[in-house]
Amino acid sequence: MKAETALFAGVSFFFATCATVYGWLSREPAGTAALVIACLMSAVVALFLWRQHEKAGPLPQDRKDAAVHQTVGPVAFFPPRSAYPPLAALGTALLGAGVVYGLWLFLLGAGILAPGVWGFVFQYGKRGT
Repeated sequence: MKAETALFAGVSFFFATCATVYGWLSREPAGTAALVIACLMSAVVALFLWRQHEKAGPLPQDRKDAAVHQTVGPVAFFPPRSAYPPLAALGTALLGAGVVYGLWLFLLGAGILAPGVWGFVFQYGKRGT
């Protein structure tokens, strides 16, 4: 995770530099705010990865002398099928259309999106126990 932390810290530094230069030269608030938010978002990811590296210790990929067989293992859990991705996609589409067409469609989209996100988060919550 050391390389990933350095990558996102570099991205954060890049956006901080761009926001500073852009804000100083253009004095335009919307673009400067977007660059500052991009800097903060990448800094949050870098901070998270750094904390995970501190908590879990170095991974085999972080060592130069690590053999390939030390990095093998289960990659992740991929569910076979789920109804929540189409539900979340439909809710997101209706939410976006509701911004254009009216509050009633926005609320309908939010009502469909909420269970979709809830299902994504808690669908396999008890899988490990």
